[in-house]
Amino acid sequence: MLIRDEAGLRLLREAQEEARWARRHPPTADFHTRKLSAAWARAAKSQAFRDIGAFSWDGFERLPVTPKDRLKQDPWSFAVGELAEAAKYYETTGTSGRVTPTPRHLEDIVWNTVSVAEAWRSVLNADDRVAILLPSDIVPVADLIVGVCEYLGLPHTRMYPFATGISDWDRLSDLWSTLRPTAVFAAPGVLMQLTRLLVQRGTLPGLSDSISRLMLLGEVSTPALRTRLGTWWDATAHDVSYGSTETGTLAATCPAGNLHLLTHAHYFELTDGERTTPLPADGAGRLVVTPLNLHARPLLRLDTGDEVEISSDRCDCATPGSTIVVRGRSSDGLRIRGADLAIRDVEEIVYGLTSATGYLVEVDEAGTQARLLLERVPGSDRASEAADADSVQEACRHRLGFAWDGVAFLNALPSTTKSGGSQKSWKRTNVRVVENAR
Repeated sequence: MLIRDEAGLRLLREAQEEARWARRHPPTADFHTRKLSAAWARAAKSQAFRDIGAFSWDGFERLPVTPKDRLKQDPWSFAVGELAEAAKYYETTGTSGRVTPTPRHLEDIVWNTVSVAEAWRSVLNADDRVAILLPSDIVPVADLIVGVCEYLGLPHTRMYPFATGISDWDRLSDLWSTLRPTAVFAAPGVLMQLTRLLVQRGTLPGLSDSISRLMLLGEVSTPALRTRLGTWWDATAHDVSYGSTETGTLAATCPAGNLHLLTHAHYFELTDGERTTPLPADGAGRLVVTPLNLHARPLLRLDTGDEVEISSDRCDCATPGSTIVVRGRSSDGLRIRGADLAIRDVEEIVYGLTSATGYLVEVDEAGTQARLLLERVPGSDRASEAADADSVQEACRHRLGFAWDGVAFLNALPSTTKSGGSQKSWKRTNVRVVENAR
């Protein structure tokens, strides 16, 4: 129990009032000035930002963007206070090559949990039972879902099947039959692997009949993938949130299935690598974020490295603020025979044209050869695979500007393509460099 005194209760109520207000009103310039000034003052206590002076908008806009590599190279220079002051300690998954220590104070946890919970209140029901198929160790993602469930008063359990120990696939199936969850939180790859297992065992109809919502997070999920999973489970699949261990949650889903930026919890900008501008009504670029409620490690103008598209088109849910589509990390893109390859482009084709439950790109070091391996559904009719491969090749020629050296179906792919739990790196898990990719 994190809230254990009157100060903690006041903090909770303050976060609750602000989040509920923001669900009805877009933040004003005065709101962002007040919140940025406070975040600036906290950041000035760190070694990384100790010379920034007093807050002003001119000073903020002159402050250089913080590259993510700088944070990863020297994370403790951004920290404020001692580690003993933290309520919890996490580390990133290290998908970019190294882990980043991430202590969190009570304030960090409460502000982020309440912000997300109030957003998700519109897509979760008061009588939901929640299954959490996300990792609990070291990374914060499962703790966040637990915190949201506790805040909303929803019964829930954790059961991450890739953790060696008490929660394996068999235990998950048995527990599922008892809990009869109505909502499932999982990374898309994990849910895909569970789907394969249940199809193979013939138990998917019986275990899916209680499910109404699939809450996908931790990886980029494309509309084609969500449609595929939703069809298999006869449920609505949401791209439920976007964020990172370093920043907290940046956007959350709505009943219409769009991701809305949490503009009351963060100040957003876009950069093209040379010029950084306030968030436009519509536009594309790399997202730069200043979290407004970080205390253990305040961050100013952090370049997330994520390519995004921003839209001001009014959503059917009437939630104020812009919506966002995450195209993926700029570092995750591939170049094959002169053509740029992005995660969303590959997945829209794979999951839109085939029944595959996963894929792996094999490419040589020079990017001159590449083939696509597709994972067949257990027990599927293989007679259509040649036609499916031809359809994929034709779509790739038309949309991506190249054809694969080969497209082949396999019985199973490595578990690394499925077990991502928090901002899984596409390049490290769905791409394999080989000597010969033909």
